[in-house]
Amino acid sequence: MPAKKQPTLRPLPKVATGITGFDEISRGGLPRNRTTLVMGGPGTGKTVFALQTLLNVALAHERTGLFVAFEEDAHEIAANAATFGWQLSATAKSPLFLLDARLSPAIVQSGDFELTGMLAILEAKKRELGADLIVFDGIDVLLSVLQDPRSEMREIYRLRDWLARNELTAIITTKIDDNASRPVNYSFMQFMADCVIRFDRRSEQAIAVRRLELTKYRGSNFLPGEYPLSFGRHGIEVATPGAMEIPHKASPERVSTGFGSLDSMLGGGLFRGSTTLITGAPGTSKTTLAGQFAESACRRGERTLFVSFDESGDRISSNLTSLGIHLDTYVKSGLLCMYFGRTDMVNPEEHLIRLAASIHEHQPRCMVIDPLSAIVKSGALLYARAVGSRLIYLARDNDITTFITSLVDGDDPQAEATELQISTIADTWIHLSYLVRGGERNRALTIIKSRGTKHSNQVRELMLSSAGLSLTEPYSSGGEVLMGTLRWEKENKERDRKLQRRAEFAHKRRTLQFAEADILARITALQLDLDKQRSALALYTRDDEVRHTSMGARKDELRKMRGGDDVATKSVASIPRRGRTSAKSRTNGEKGA
Repeated sequence: MPAKKQPTLRPLPKVATGITGFDEISRGGLPRNRTTLVMGGPGTGKTVFALQTLLNVALAHERTGLFVAFEEDAHEIAANAATFGWQLSATAKSPLFLLDARLSPAIVQSGDFELTGMLAILEAKKRELGADLIVFDGIDVLLSVLQDPRSEMREIYRLRDWLARNELTAIITTKIDDNASRPVNYSFMQFMADCVIRFDRRSEQAIAVRRLELTKYRGSNFLPGEYPLSFGRHGIEVATPGAMEIPHKASPERVSTGFGSLDSMLGGGLFRGSTTLITGAPGTSKTTLAGQFAESACRRGERTLFVSFDESGDRISSNLTSLGIHLDTYVKSGLLCMYFGRTDMVNPEEHLIRLAASIHEHQPRCMVIDPLSAIVKSGALLYARAVGSRLIYLARDNDITTFITSLVDGDDPQAEATELQISTIADTWIHLSYLVRGGERNRALTIIKSRGTKHSNQVRELMLSSAGLSLTEPYSSGGEVLMGTLRWEKENKERDRKLQRRAEFAHKRRTLQFAEADILARITALQLDLDKQRSALALYTRDDEVRHTSMGARKDELRKMRGGDDVATKSVASIPRRGRTSAKSRTNGEKGA
């Protein structure tokens, strides 16, 4: 038998709300042509969510939306919308049709009240304007005046059937009482709706926290759990956990820290898109180092975001100016954007939402967060740690080279750990510390880690002056690194010792030169005396040779004068040696006789 053909799975049609973060949580937005129930306590953002969704959809599809208000009048709604920059009016060009549906209890109780008349008006407006999305805001206010659960249920089902017949995408907002997370008097509405969104506002560590949760979504998956939301300049923004995977690619491009000596210690600078953590005790120049990085980025023409917690941008700029770091020029040009946030009044997750919006608006290539550890002040340490990690991943997702400063945990000046525990995911970790010796406090810089690059393991002294930061060359004595006055004294002693050794060497060299000159002079004198003696000897030898020559010549002359002696001499010369000896002997004998 042929295999049965599997039915084609069709995804649930959805309408994107245009609300940052929510469409990601809901996997695309609200269900099209179905009903969404939005419930929550007072001030949680129900009306803003509905109004923002209606405006975004109407503007995206160039169609007018219907907004039915049971609690506020149209003027109040328009005024509230204006705080977010939404311009609502009663003209035909308005993206919304506002219907004031408030009823007094006297009118309702005067007869048998039902929604039929109002729904007929809305249906006519739907056809006239071509609307396909409608909001019923605060329907609990209307139904509560009926004071009859059966009448309430009857009108709710009447509303459901009307919505289904007109194929409208609907949002219904209602309150939750203080004692239970359910709509007032009619929890059955959650079963009727295809999508249920719960808004919550509570106090954590004396800081107000708003959260949103999708509790139900028929025919669609969604991200479970609570997500923080914030009221930004353009409406509600929801913080999302980000991508489940880590798609970040490592870049081989190097970026300068703005500090040449530090770049050399890092093997040429930081990698583009990397995260650098600067830890240290208060006053170790973390902000100064971050400010120099921001100025360097702006000097390269790169858009930069400077995030400052608990300190205004003007104060930071003023403090850095005294060290030769000028940020005001780049703030005025728009190249540098300063973000200021108080951590004692705003929870960490809301700061995350606002920073995400600032990143989206400013599109920075570099970012400074100073100090990130300040978000722990709210007391919600677990939330702060999660926000710290998500901030780093947010920067990486946008390929932003980031400098993050953080105070160390504890009072020990040698401590390196931070409460946020983000050092494990940072690409580069630079630690600033104090070295207190000899009655003074000196700053030291060391690189704990720098992934993917060879880096220095030396402890260098960090100097501050009106010209900015500088790093001294490493100096050690007896296996100990010296800084400040101790180093100055040790260097002076070494300098004096070198000068003394040089003087001693020069004196010894001169002494040897004098001795050498003396010896050479004596050698010269002896050589002259030797030459004199040799000359005398040669003269004596010539005189002796002349004397001998003269004596021989006189003898020859004498022989010639005697005559016979010459003949006798020749005769004697011709006789053999033996015969000559015998003749001589005989001659001697004769002379003796």
